[in-house]
Amino acid sequence: MPELPEVETVRQGVAQWVVGRRIASVEVRHPRAVRRHVPGDVHFADVLAGRTVLDARRRGKYLWLPLDSGDAIVGHLGMSGQLLLQPPGTTDETHLRVRFRFADDGPELRFVDQRTFGGLSVSEGGAELPDEIAHIARDPMDPEFSDEAFVAALRRRHTEVKRALLDQTLISGVGNIYADEALWRARLHGGRPTDALTGPAAQRLLGHVRDVLAEAISEGGTSFDALYVNVNGESGYFDRALNAYGREGEPCRRCGAPIRREAFMNRSSYSCPHCQPRPRGSLRG
Repeated sequence: MPELPEVETVRQGVAQWVVGRRIASVEVRHPRAVRRHVPGDVHFADVLAGRTVLDARRRGKYLWLPLDSGDAIVGHLGMSGQLLLQPPGTTDETHLRVRFRFADDGPELRFVDQRTFGGLSVSEGGAELPDEIAHIARDPMDPEFSDEAFVAALRRRHTEVKRALLDQTLISGVGNIYADEALWRARLHGGRPTDALTGPAAQRLLGHVRDVLAEAISEGGTSFDALYVNVNGESGYFDRALNAYGREGEPCRRCGAPIRREAFMNRSSYSCPHCQPRPRGSLRG
């Protein structure tokens, strides 16, 4: 699933190519793509026609596009969602779900989603921050993110540190890949109890989370397959710099021990058994 760097890469592309343009019409090709828009697909298209996109913003893994009406388009890419810019007349993608045409007859914005787990909706009056995503915490790349508040909240919790990093109400945008990468850099096992972390250790972990995310953004995110691409259809390259995630059995780049894979919340966690030993106080034993 796209995480913060992938969504931020898409946001940057939308900001460059869509902001300031007036929507001429919207074509919903599959109603499931706008299922979170309760009034339905016809209303979704009608309420957006004639509106101008003022900005492209992000909260964690969600995008929102403020409009001149005071409303906003809210989007989540899900497992396989893509926002692509295509010249008018370009052959439709197999999994095209929503098409935005603009008054300037320039490139269309297309929402393509093979698995249809993602979706778009209109948030009434949500230009500043849509109510639908207001519960999501700020992410560590947000200039208003409070390091001190995060460290204090993290240490108050009685859970595993990786579970805490994936909690979008505590810190947003961090998913499985970048949690594993930050924990590797911090030399912490994901099963370490959060209330056993010292303040300096928690602060160092946050610094590594921020560094990993920034580096991934600079590489356009991580692409393991063709499902994640930027608005121009290009893949990200951070997978070449991964130190832990997906490297089971390969030597740790720090000590040479083979990277291990462990089951975690119906997914997998990757870590170095030498650099990141499982703590005796792990909540999972």
